[in-house]
Amino acid sequence: MRPSRAPRPSHRELDVESKPFPPSAPAAPPLRLLVADDNPVVRAGLTALLSGRPDTTVVAEARDGREAYEAAVRHRPDVILLDVRMPGVDGISALPHLVGLAPVMMLTYSHETETVREALRLGAGGYLVHGEFTTEQLVRAVRDVREGRPHVTPGAARALLDDLRRDAPAHAATQHPVISADSPPSNLSHLQPSVGQSFRSRFRLSTREAEIMDLIASGMTNQQIAAACFISEKTVKNHINRIFAKLHSTTRSQATAKWLGVA
Repeated sequence: MRPSRAPRPSHRELDVESKPFPPSAPAAPPLRLLVADDNPVVRAGLTALLSGRPDTTVVAEARDGREAYEAAVRHRPDVILLDVRMPGVDGISALPHLVGLAPVMMLTYSHETETVREALRLGAGGYLVHGEFTTEQLVRAVRDVREGRPHVTPGAARALLDDLRRDAPAHAATQHPVISADSPPSNLSHLQPSVGQSFRSRFRLSTREAEIMDLIASGMTNQQIAAACFISEKTVKNHINRIFAKLHSTTRSQATAKWLGVA
């Protein structure tokens, strides 16, 4: 009796066995960061925090704006983390020179309105206030700023909103003179109500919609609004569609003019 033969493998099985598994995709190199802060404790803490991860590493440190510029020229980091107040050349003074070398994210304790506004005007890709973010949020913000997606923590966004709300009544007052009690009633029909809660309430915006409209009026993009409110850009667009419908506007400039009472 002949011994039974094992079944021969099919061509498909042979092909599977002969083909090697595709190599796994190489891991993305860690983001190379420059930390500029005059406080050695903060520098050491950030360096230890960001260099102990597979996706970020600190390639250089600096104590002021001049050292930050020299280090950026030498090391060409992917992102610069920059403090505001430093001796010698401060962060705001160095910012215009640094943004041409790498994206800059302000990382500071300073959240004064003028400072936040000036930093964003000069090209900072984000503004993070210490104590308002977790490690994971910091790393995500660094990556987003590298890709051109801005990040602003609540303290910085609140400073911009407060500034906008202070400026709005003054701006409206220059557009609409005060009318005395004995003014002819016919003139009153041409006046806008004063800017304030009573004026804005007629638009019937929700609290979130009013917050987003304030950010639109401050000049923020959808990306910046999403970062400031910790929501997605799609959610921002949905809010804006509802806001425009309530304000009977089709553009940001029209909506802003109505919101500020100058339309």
